[in-house]
Amino acid sequence: MRSEDIKRMVASTSDAAFAVDGQGLVVAWNQAAEALFALPASEAMGRPCGEIVEGADECGPVCSQACTVRQAIEKRHPISNFDLLMNTATGRQWCNASVLVAENGSAANPFAVHIIRPVDLRKRLEILVRDFVVSNTNVPPEEAVALISSTRVAAREAELTGRELEILRLLGKGGTTPSIAAQLHVSRRTVNNHVQHILRKLDSHTRLEAIRRAEHAGLI
Repeated sequence: MRSEDIKRMVASTSDAAFAVDGQGLVVAWNQAAEALFALPASEAMGRPCGEIVEGADECGPVCSQACTVRQAIEKRHPISNFDLLMNTATGRQWCNASVLVAENGSAANPFAVHIIRPVDLRKRLEILVRDFVVSNTNVPPEEAVALISSTRVAAREAELTGRELEILRLLGKGGTTPSIAAQLHVSRRTVNNHVQHILRKLDSHTRLEAIRRAEHAGLI
């Protein structure tokens, strides 16, 4: 699909929409996006989308070079819709994003069309109810997340291997590098290498952040 076709596609929707190329740079930005983000197309074009929306989930920032959505796009995998806290004309608010992958005949990586719909009230209510359940019942936090949370999070697109999921679950149970290495009969270096891959795929800076992000995404 040519860039001209992408621009027509983005312009044809009444929802806020924009498209990015394989480098994550904005190549199309419609009028509804101008209104939602208070940013004219002339200022959005050519900028990294993460720099504009500064997306975050319940565990912290997610927009970066290690974006899990971009990882999925590069592998041509379908992407489920997800919620992000974004910069908008009225301040930070929760929005739901749907991403369509469109092949770009002139480049290795496809275009990604993002369609954005504000869901701030629903998301904030969801978080309040979940936190209430955790604070006022005997339901474990991970079960409360499963019961209440929509799990519409970008981290759900991360492609973790079976071994990485196994190590992530052990980390979630309080496992340390030495204990995990002993349990799996591998070296500590191997465990640490897997942990580094997990952190990159989940766009996390610490093990705790990766665990929380995986729990919210329903990966573990």
